[in-house]
Amino acid sequence: MFQESPRDPTRNGVLRAAEKVAAILPPTPLLPVEIRGVHCWVKAENLQPIGAFKIRGAWNRLSELTAEERTRGVVGVSSGNHAQGVAWAARKLGISARIVMPHDAPQMKLEATRAMGADIVIYQRPGEDRDAISQTLCAETGAVLVHAYADPWVIEGQGSAGIEIAEQMGREPSSIVVCCAGGGLTAGLALACPSSVIYPVEPEGWDDVTRSLAAGEILAVEDNPPPTSCDALQALSTAPVNWAVLKERASPGTTISDAEVRAAQRFAFANLKLVLEPGGAAALAAALAGKVELDENTVIMLTGGNVDPAKFAAVISSSD
Repeated sequence: MFQESPRDPTRNGVLRAAEKVAAILPPTPLLPVEIRGVHCWVKAENLQPIGAFKIRGAWNRLSELTAEERTRGVVGVSSGNHAQGVAWAARKLGISARIVMPHDAPQMKLEATRAMGADIVIYQRPGEDRDAISQTLCAETGAVLVHAYADPWVIEGQGSAGIEIAEQMGREPSSIVVCCAGGGLTAGLALACPSSVIYPVEPEGWDDVTRSLAAGEILAVEDNPPPTSCDALQALSTAPVNWAVLKERASPGTTISDAEVRAAQRFAFANLKLVLEPGGAAALAAALAGKVELDENTVIMLTGGNVDPAKFAAVISSSD
């Protein structure tokens, strides 16, 4: 399913990625918040230029390509946020990009990706294997695969958020609560902040990392996973390159329901004046629901804000 990784991600790689990201992007805010009587912090990655943390890993990966590789272009796989990150980086570097995206990706993510000049290849979810499609495209065109999470440079780029957090706090956080799909951000933060407890959070039924941590081996999501509003968190399985970090560093994962996600979106809008997409609110949902331990040095990742306006308006106007 996954191509063999050319190397392992490292903390030195994360530090180098942080320098590269800092050279082109300002830090995202680290904001104070009170949850269940505890004063802690949120990292507002939804305020990145593409509305999500994925810009970090995409920039780190594409900026590492050789001149010859850049002429061949890149292929990405994404439900929308990594797609925009790859498209943004590719446009900045003058590289052609094709992105394999699901038919049910949010319209705004599809439109934003096209607007940045990337070509989109649609696949059916469920039913078709996006990784097989992307690998076929790379074989046919010679393009370089930029996987959404199963890539050491992508992992290191996502981990740059952890270096930024430690600089903003003046220390590593005691714990980081992370929205998790394939584990790219989770693994990157674990490398960036080796003394921090890492709590991965996944949607109910899409808990491949949670199940893997409990079993001590990589497990995919179970057959026929339920619908979830968290379109950005629908990875079927973590990859060996991510698992090598997660099995050593991640704490037992937890899951959240769609109702808990909606409550988190409303909380962020009312208390932080921030717009979060469902997947970007998963970590906050777990914190609000009391599913993870919090203290004054806990950081909760707000990972994306790319949500269709009508759907967001319906969420914040409801009270379920």
